[in-house]
Amino acid sequence: MNFPLSMYGSDAIVDWGFFKLLFIENKGMAWGTKINDFIPFLSEENGKLFLTLLRVIAIIFIGNWLVKTIKSNSSNLKVLALSLILAGAIGNIIDSIFYGVIFTHSYGQIAEIFPENGYAPFLFGHVVDMLQFPLFSWEWPNWIPYIGGNNFTFFKYVFNIADTSISIGVGILIFFNKKLFN
Repeated sequence: MNFPLSMYGSDAIVDWGFFKLLFIENKGMAWGTKINDFIPFLSEENGKLFLTLLRVIAIIFIGNWLVKTIKSNSSNLKVLALSLILAGAIGNIIDSIFYGVIFTHSYGQIAEIFPENGYAPFLFGHVVDMLQFPLFSWEWPNWIPYIGGNNFTFFKYVFNIADTSISIGVGILIFFNKKLFN
């Protein structure tokens, strides 16, 4: 079974109204933001390399933090939170490092797996996002400055299971911070 790349405005693979299954290749980080959006003197290619290397460093840091937490017999909740964050980060870095090497591009065609040449070199792949929960939409009243007359969809962002794992782990650390960090 295969699915086309979801282009902006195209139909979802599954559309139940409150839930959509899409196939998006995210070249950046959260919401498609790229490092060179913040550091304009970096080229898009150097920004992608910087982001991938930053993700690898973050995984090493989080992995070490998790090991120290386990060795210090800390709370199981803290171990769970760090494990979720690490698992999600590893999932996203696998896409970022290898996805471009093991697939051809998906634009206007079905991607091939294990081609002679992938769509991107090692460390330059895209992260695949697929889940969207557009719970409800409305149009802002015209009398509201700047946003009046614009459409708004609550939770329109597309994400993946790794992002969910990271978000749940961070949420646990924030919600239970007084218990987890004396």
